[in-house]
Amino acid sequence: MNNNSAFEVIKIVTASDDMPPEKVALIARRFAEHLHIQGYTIEQETDPSLINGYVIYSQGTKYDYSVAGQLSRIGRHLKTDRGDEKSGSAAKDDFSEIHRSLTESLADFKESPAMLFEDDELWEGESPEQEEKREKILSDFAKTSEVEQIGKVISVSDGVAKVSGLENCVASELIMFSETSYGIAMNLERDSVGVVLLNECRDVVEGVMCHRTGLTVSVPVGRGMLGRVVDPLGNPIDGKGIIRSTSKRPIETPAPSIVERSPICEPLQTGITAIDAMTPIGRGQRELIIGDRQTGKTAIALDTIINQRGKDVLCVYVAIGQKMSNIVQVAKTLEQYNAMEYTVIVAASASQPASLQYIAPYAGCAIAEEFMYSDHSDVLIVYDDLSKHAQAYRAISLLLRRPPGREAYPGDVFYLHSRLLERSAKLSDEKGGGSITALPIIETLSGDISAYIPTNVISITDGQIYLESELFFAGQRPAINVGLSVSRVGGAAQTKAMKKVAGPLRISLAQAREMAAFAQFGSDLDPNTQKQLKRGVILNEILKQEQFAPMQMDEQVVMLYLATNEKLTFLDKEDAKEYVTGFLQRMRVLHPEIMKRIRDTRVLDDDTKKEIDEFEAEYHSMFVTEHKEYQHREA
Repeated sequence: MNNNSAFEVIKIVTASDDMPPEKVALIARRFAEHLHIQGYTIEQETDPSLINGYVIYSQGTKYDYSVAGQLSRIGRHLKTDRGDEKSGSAAKDDFSEIHRSLTESLADFKESPAMLFEDDELWEGESPEQEEKREKILSDFAKTSEVEQIGKVISVSDGVAKVSGLENCVASELIMFSETSYGIAMNLERDSVGVVLLNECRDVVEGVMCHRTGLTVSVPVGRGMLGRVVDPLGNPIDGKGIIRSTSKRPIETPAPSIVERSPICEPLQTGITAIDAMTPIGRGQRELIIGDRQTGKTAIALDTIINQRGKDVLCVYVAIGQKMSNIVQVAKTLEQYNAMEYTVIVAASASQPASLQYIAPYAGCAIAEEFMYSDHSDVLIVYDDLSKHAQAYRAISLLLRRPPGREAYPGDVFYLHSRLLERSAKLSDEKGGGSITALPIIETLSGDISAYIPTNVISITDGQIYLESELFFAGQRPAINVGLSVSRVGGAAQTKAMKKVAGPLRISLAQAREMAAFAQFGSDLDPNTQKQLKRGVILNEILKQEQFAPMQMDEQVVMLYLATNEKLTFLDKEDAKEYVTGFLQRMRVLHPEIMKRIRDTRVLDDDTKKEIDEFEAEYHSMFVTEHKEYQHREA
């Protein structure tokens, strides 16, 4: 901290104005000697909130020798020391336990209660013993007291503050302006630091002092978060009181290495037959949901969350840039289907600053990582949606005057999402075997999947589910385009039973789509073409599914077995869904052992097929008897 400047300013703020000028000069001289400052000038101010003592500002650093500062440090020490289960329900009514805990914590506090300013003789005398004692106190206090690097706000505009003086600031460090106002250091320039404010900081104006915290943004984590709606900083916004959380986790952490991962081999059932059969999702996979607005992207994510009830999968839903009314509706829907008990909602609405929308997915991922690493749980996280996340980051980058690239996005927008999605993984058994499955959502404009952000995220993820507006408005719900949707994990994320019946499904749909394209040019079709077209129509009908009505794996297997083995081609398009629904209901009642066998073994063997065929023959006869229009065809 050597400084050869001719006039270094040493600013001393005292608790009252009755400190003699001689003592102020003596404090400044001793302080300059201790820090080897050659030349200096003294500025003095008064701040009664310090209670007693003084604060010294020099060389862009704050040295807090006040009673208020020490009380603040004691408070923080007690919070960090007692942030465990002892402060929970077991001890909250036991006064003796609280007193003992406080006594132990204060005993561990390294700082001496005797402050420098109380021992006047140290500043008056010149004997060797006093000199040695003074140097020891200065040395000990420098190690334990609050020494902060101070900056000054040069300008503020649109949620971005330009700060000078934070010479040793590091990227993504949390900068404190007041007890309620914080920002993230994002631009480290030669003479200033660009700080993005994290909330509506009305007290951050030009000339305000700020200081480094040495920390990055962290969020509370743990089981106490389940069932709650929080903002990106982990503060509850659902009106259900404070969150009992004893640990925090930085929102930015490195992704698991290749050695720490294991292959994806276990399915994560969405309950949506079209997805589980043709674009299966495995635990630890990253499957993109992409499509225009109002095509059912969020509906697929919510159905998947609802379907995890009873499957030992915890869920995190991150809402980015949505209307708060939509977020409230999502929370109500999940509560209605008893899904909130294993779900955390991280909400950064459109009305919140771009900085909170920027950190929201990282905060949600940190919450999910705690479940994966500490609880060894399987976690599903939904990012709804990353298009608005990229737009928020673009706004921040332009305000920080970073050079724009394609579509005005900054050059590191790919890294923005890759470092987020790479944190999703299935861990090896040595690491506990937990997993994070990510369902990022991207909104396209007029079906343009070749735009900048869609192509970026497609290249990062392990497949995509493409929803098409034309299919949606034609009544195909979910409106999945089978040709453009793909899962790069494939059959590894399916049970043997599902793999067996889903194999012919995609081929049959592709053949029907190809035949339909040729059929529109001519009216005379041979019987084989008509059969293929009819098969495609029936398959599309049974793949239609109501929202919030996920199907179990055994039901999906039986339904697809009927569809791919020509059991439904005698039906009219309008009756296919009714036939399958009635068949499954009757089978659950009369032959629950068949469904249980498929569910437990996850295999569709020949004996099970034979039993399904026999029962289908009975149901077929009964259905034809009840529907007279089919009796004529059967005859």
